[in-house]
Amino acid sequence: MTRRPLRIGNASGFYGDRFGAVREMLTGGPLDVLTGDYLAELTMLILGRDRLKNPDLGYAKTFLRQLEENLALAHERGVRIVANAGGLNPAGLAHALRELAAKLGVPVSVAHVEGDDLMPFSEGALTANAYLGGAGITACLRAGADVVVTGRVTDAALVSGSAAWWFDWAPDAYDRLAGAVVAGHVLECGTQATGGNYAFFTRHDVRTPGFPLAEIAEDGSSVVTKHPGTGGAITVGTVTAQLLYETQGVRYLGPDVTARLDTVRLAPAGPDRVAISGVLGEAPPDTLKVGVTRIGGWRNEVVFVLTGLDVDAKADLVKTQLADALSGVATVTWTLARTDHPDPDTEETASALLRLVVRDPSPDRVGRGLTAAAIELALGSYPGFHVTAPPGPAQPYGVFTSSLVPAATVPHVAVLPDTTRHPIPPISAPPVPTPPISAPPVPAPPISAPPVPAPPAFEARGSGRGAPEGARGATPAPGTGPAVATTRAPLGALFGARSGDKGGDANIGVWAESDAAWQWLRETLTVDALTTLLPETEGLPVARHELPHLRALNFTVTGILGAGVASGHRFDPQAKALGEWLRARHLDIPTHLLSSDPAPEGTRP
Repeated sequence: MTRRPLRIGNASGFYGDRFGAVREMLTGGPLDVLTGDYLAELTMLILGRDRLKNPDLGYAKTFLRQLEENLALAHERGVRIVANAGGLNPAGLAHALRELAAKLGVPVSVAHVEGDDLMPFSEGALTANAYLGGAGITACLRAGADVVVTGRVTDAALVSGSAAWWFDWAPDAYDRLAGAVVAGHVLECGTQATGGNYAFFTRHDVRTPGFPLAEIAEDGSSVVTKHPGTGGAITVGTVTAQLLYETQGVRYLGPDVTARLDTVRLAPAGPDRVAISGVLGEAPPDTLKVGVTRIGGWRNEVVFVLTGLDVDAKADLVKTQLADALSGVATVTWTLARTDHPDPDTEETASALLRLVVRDPSPDRVGRGLTAAAIELALGSYPGFHVTAPPGPAQPYGVFTSSLVPAATVPHVAVLPDTTRHPIPPISAPPVPTPPISAPPVPAPPISAPPVPAPPAFEARGSGRGAPEGARGATPAPGTGPAVATTRAPLGALFGARSGDKGGDANIGVWAESDAAWQWLRETLTVDALTTLLPETEGLPVARHELPHLRALNFTVTGILGAGVASGHRFDPQAKALGEWLRARHLDIPTHLLSSDPAPEGTRP
């Protein structure tokens, strides 16, 4: 007998997300399961430092406070709670939840998943956690748990583990599991699926976007939606943007299944409803990713405000004056942001920002002594000297790295509500990838567009093809057909983008909203074109992948974030705005594409 779809929602995309979202989701409409994602690379570092101070901590304290207000409501409505808020101490959080339930008089059963913590791992490691799958969550729910808390599982495992329980899927139901993983990836970042951080945000009211939910069917297909009356929007575009977020390549590797992102199909299914179908799965790899955090050293920064004329000369003067003080520092980075304007009508628009960031293994070399040297220049440097903040002490910074370990060596354990320890069997079947799936043919270009050979579905730096200027001017190459009129315009006038971080790497997903625009994007935005448009990627390994069903390209830029978000390596340390920078760059775009009026988002195929 076919079981009705699982209705599963999300109430947290990160540690610090909207506190009231749990209540919003519980009161906004019917749910079977409510999930919460609290972990990220930076979060593990924060929790690791918490655990150093108090071994009983190491979990997301916010989650405990949220359930203090909402545990009785969830029990009353029959909603199971599944969250990775256990962080480094899921057993400690489970114990605290049982005490909370007893205090509130709410008869709920609590279980947790552990085994991901691999400490001690290597010299200097603060945390080391394997990314587990959803099978432990499935076991806990099968045992009757009302609340399941985990440590470091994959973000999508909160959804796929719940779906496997709901439908009693076997571990080798790869297509179904892959469909649930894709739905989980859409939900995991909360309001990013409902219009938050969306390239075309001006099309919707996203002042207070609601949190998303998915209706997952027994065959693994799903419909992404949100509670009626909540803010934001669910469209093919918002779902596409989230699907492209923090993914690398067409095979989305996971501990339970490898999901083929090049098979994902999206379609509007009504107001604020998008159907996901066609997802194929393959066996998972026989290794697990391990995220490792370390204290990398100490950092500090000073931001000088340079106002008016001679900005470059003022910056050079400061650098010269501080050269001796900086001579013994391990890493010194100067960045001049020309935020000033000619003939400015406000002092702020007359000013540029000179940012000094220093890092060193010793806090003494980048502490108050160094920032004091900067402030001592106040009356003896450039005219108009001032800084954005007073000098501060050195702060520790973290480093994130990842490695792979054999899955069979990691203990994956579900601790059931009666405290029985239920080991999850390791992966026994070796990965057997299915043959690559042929991309569907790209629609023929409009008759006015010259035919251009399509690039391959995968491209790495150094191909030498393409140029960011596109089809410049109106003179075609000999024998290619009539000229195409072009207009110099920002890439974002036609295309959306979403970017994010994975350790020291960044990904940039770019998508088109029409077949004609996708044809042009696919031909034009090569690796060489991307690195020309984004000079900060020059010299770094860049890979390009095609996702034709989504009309999208996905780029991975290796090493652009240095040691990861916690190291503060870049102005934008998590690459959140890398895609928006790309959208702001100008190219020669076919005028007929820019003049096309796209269909309303809810009706786009």
